[in-house]
Amino acid sequence: MRHFGQIPPAVQARLFHQQPSEFDAGSPARMLAAALGATLYSPATRPRLADDVVKQVGRGVVSMVLCLEDSIDDADVEAAEANLVRQFAELEARGGELPLLFVRVRFPEQITDLVKRLGPAGRLLTGFVLPKFTEERGVPFLEALATAEAACGRRLFAMPVLESPELLYLETRTETLVGISRTVDKYRDRVLALRLGVTDFCSAYGLRRSPDMTAYDVRIVTSVIADVVNVLGRSDGTGFTITGPVWEYFPTQERIFKPQLRRSPFLEGRAEELRTALIEHDMDGLLREIELDRANGLLGKTCIHPSHVLPVHALSVVSHEEYSDACDILRPERCGGGVLRSAYTNKMNEVKPHRAWAERTLQRAEVFGVAKEDIGFVDLLRAGVTDS
Repeated sequence: MRHFGQIPPAVQARLFHQQPSEFDAGSPARMLAAALGATLYSPATRPRLADDVVKQVGRGVVSMVLCLEDSIDDADVEAAEANLVRQFAELEARGGELPLLFVRVRFPEQITDLVKRLGPAGRLLTGFVLPKFTEERGVPFLEALATAEAACGRRLFAMPVLESPELLYLETRTETLVGISRTVDKYRDRVLALRLGVTDFCSAYGLRRSPDMTAYDVRIVTSVIADVVNVLGRSDGTGFTITGPVWEYFPTQERIFKPQLRRSPFLEGRAEELRTALIEHDMDGLLREIELDRANGLLGKTCIHPSHVLPVHALSVVSHEEYSDACDILRPERCGGGVLRSAYTNKMNEVKPHRAWAERTLQRAEVFGVAKEDIGFVDLLRAGVTDS
């Protein structure tokens, strides 16, 4: 699979200076972590779950989480497990391209039990999402994952969700973060990415952001994200990919604040109707939050509606300017450092301080591609809407 594979080849050729690379569940973990993109969640109780999964491939989804935890009623867990086993068997019988599939479990025993019950269809499973992760609760999950991996003979990844009150509360945050860091470092080969559970953070204080606001407007959430990135997202080789928080909104609601989408990029791309549609569906807040995610060290995003996928992916494509700067910084002859003017003549590129950014940018370019010089995110959005 690859990002934007749902768009016709001729359109891709028009959009991309460098095409997104292909990947699959067997690709290197570093590549998969960067490629997760918009990870779409779906309750495991859906009766036509196999159909839903196949349908989302055609919409550009490359990673999905089938949820046995908060998205379903406590009384439905047993039925959801049985449904999951049936739907995986159906997907295996169909064949064809599928997204990376993860299952969000409630307790460690579900991991080994589900791998056993899935049987041959378990080959479609990329890994498990581990809820409310701390050192104390996380170790049993990761030990169960190791047991399941040994039993099935396949690589299985973990994606811990950082959402516990201990991580939120100031008096326990540092100790909790250090414990999480110790745990995920020990199981580094199995931890694909760390996910932020911002809805649970807000719940601890009875808060819920409106569609006019991003997660970064909720100060208590911003402080947690900053500390998580500080401890677990470092670029010195010890860090992990940390994904952005979920955007909860998709229906139209009455607006309080002015739209956050500037009109000029859409006028330049003759896409004013697209701008209007995004605003009507509360997508302007999502677009701003995606930009803030990346500015704060996060990559990818948890999504609960298919309409969120394309904006996440469009804003993940590396611009031609970013790519030019990154390539200049990483030239072999620049290994000694120094300062150079960017090829776009609008900024300073300082080789040593900007090296980690450049490496991360080229990693993103590998999986999401590089836009042509005259292509912006509006063009990518419009192509995905009209051609997918």
